[in-house]
Amino acid sequence: MQKIVFTFVGDDKAGLVERISEKVAEHRGNWLESRLAQMAGKFAGIVSVAIDDNNVEPLLHDLASLADAGLTVVAERSSSSEIPASGRGAARLKILGNDRPGIVHEISASLAALNINIQELNSEVQSAPMAGIPLFAATIDIDLPADPKLARLQEHIEEAAEHLDIDIHLELNDESSTAP
Repeated sequence: MQKIVFTFVGDDKAGLVERISEKVAEHRGNWLESRLAQMAGKFAGIVSVAIDDNNVEPLLHDLASLADAGLTVVAERSSSSEIPASGRGAARLKILGNDRPGIVHEISASLAALNINIQELNSEVQSAPMAGIPLFAATIDIDLPADPKLARLQEHIEEAAEHLDIDIHLELNDESSTAP
């Protein structure tokens, strides 16, 4: 068995997931995990499937053929069947503040400087209650390294929050918060 990870994007319309899942099912692939969303008139996603070695090439070919249906698909073989646990555990950042360019870059740069891996990032711009000004809201799940300096992480977060004039709240999972 191999794992295949693929991304896709196309004009949003009914039946896109059905077309993609049909190709996976035709080649006896097992749909393991996915993140799919509609944004700005497009539908996009990332999908992980497990598939028998003999069916990999035919699946890759059929996924590429979805271009005829208006879908751009990029597929890669996964080099590992598991993602190794890299550290101390997960934590979550919750971000809220006036929208402006550069927020994601500054937060991700702060995390990268501390060798902290982003597991998932979800963001949106929403209208502030009453005032109607655009607010940036995000939730970022992170994987802490085995030996993070939590005080240093908190310091980086506070500096970024002050510089960007936003609120950033760090939530540690139970395992992370009890570690030395």
